[in-house]
Amino acid sequence: NFGQSNYGAAKMGVVGFMNTLAIEGQKYGIRVNSLAPVAAPRMTEDLMPENMLSLLQPEAVTPAVIFMASEDAPTRQIIAAGAGVFAKVVIQETPGVFLAESDRDAEHVASAWQQISATEGQVELQAGGEQTVKFMTKAAKELGIDLS
Repeated sequence: NFGQSNYGAAKMGVVGFMNTLAIEGQKYGIRVNSLAPVAAPRMTEDLMPENMLSLLQPEAVTPAVIFMASEDAPTRQIIAAGAGVFAKVVIQETPGVFLAESDRDAEHVASAWQQISATEGQVELQAGGEQTVKFMTKAAKELGIDLS
């Protein structure tokens, strides 16, 4: 929402924190998850009419919190909850494109934007290292470099 950039940035920070804690806690059997609540806290009182706000009672988020803290919960998941609706949230990365060194400028990125943002084949990365391996593998293939 407009005027809540600090809130949005903090929420993405929570996702990064969750991902790292889940990796670190795995060997100890500790599961870590994140909640993306859709509720009507005070900071949203002036943003919606009362009939909409009445659907977004904070209590409707509680079942998600209880489940994600239970023994049956998965780990490293983001669950959205609000107004009786529950959904898994994912952050995905497209396959991307390789640009030759001579083409690595803003103009070539702009001209390749449609291919860069194409969602077919996108993946949900499980760790930051996966992105590094993906990028190195893609570049090596394009450049004919054997990484083995």
